[in-house]
Amino acid sequence: MRYAVIAIAVLAAAYLAAVLAMLLFQRQFQYFPSQRGPSPEVAGFADAQDYELTAKDGTKLQLWYAPPTDGAPVVLYFQGNGGEIADRRDRWTAYRDAGFGTAFLHYRGYGSSEGSPSEEGFHQDAAAAFGFLLEQGLAPRDIALVGESLGTGVAVRLAADQPTDAPVAALVLEAPYTSTADAAARLYPWLPVRWLMWDQYRSIDRIAEINTPLFVFHGEADQLIPFELGLALFEAAPAPKELSPAPGRGHGAIYDPATWQQEIGFIWQAYLRP
Repeated sequence: MRYAVIAIAVLAAAYLAAVLAMLLFQRQFQYFPSQRGPSPEVAGFADAQDYELTAKDGTKLQLWYAPPTDGAPVVLYFQGNGGEIADRRDRWTAYRDAGFGTAFLHYRGYGSSEGSPSEEGFHQDAAAAFGFLLEQGLAPRDIALVGESLGTGVAVRLAADQPTDAPVAALVLEAPYTSTADAAARLYPWLPVRWLMWDQYRSIDRIAEINTPLFVFHGEADQLIPFELGLALFEAAPAPKELSPAPGRGHGAIYDPATWQQEIGFIWQAYLRP
């Protein structure tokens, strides 16, 4: 009995230590930025201009921008939690080949942007990027928001924050979730993540407030962000909306150029609607 009590105490102490570690270092488990911060020319983004933005809290941010061809929209793109925008040249090229303007934002703590990643910080970063595009003479109706993985939560909130009489052109979500807490609970079922997580990106709480055509792409075999989370978010969204499930595909399907071409077609349709 004595040894059993000791064993239980050791296991309990180990579990509490794991919980404490996850609590204290959770952002290192949630965000995986790279900070190479090359110039657009070095990264191969030949037509990109490098702009420095300032978020509401004073954080300096990096944004690469190229204007659209006549009669085309601008894509404001929010990446997932890994790497930096310099890693997304193929996506940039796909949008540019379609005639779209492109605005790729380095969140705080990514690339050459100052600061450290956080949910509230990312929302400030998104607002700064959106404000920059408005300063270029664009209307909200000229801007399509594209969110990749973690970035879907950023895109949903920005779309929901727009007035009903001034919506964005379209909202495209790749492998979205109801909340990052719901996704983390499936990865760490042995942890009380809903109590521990600071940055939960609760898209499910805002999706009903969007007022723009919605496109959701999600691999049905996605093990990082399960398909059922994206489906639940889609079902909670108002029409018009379109779901593109990818049978047998995992999370990597969001990096497939064929996926981007689907989305480009949807953005054109939404932008040119009466």
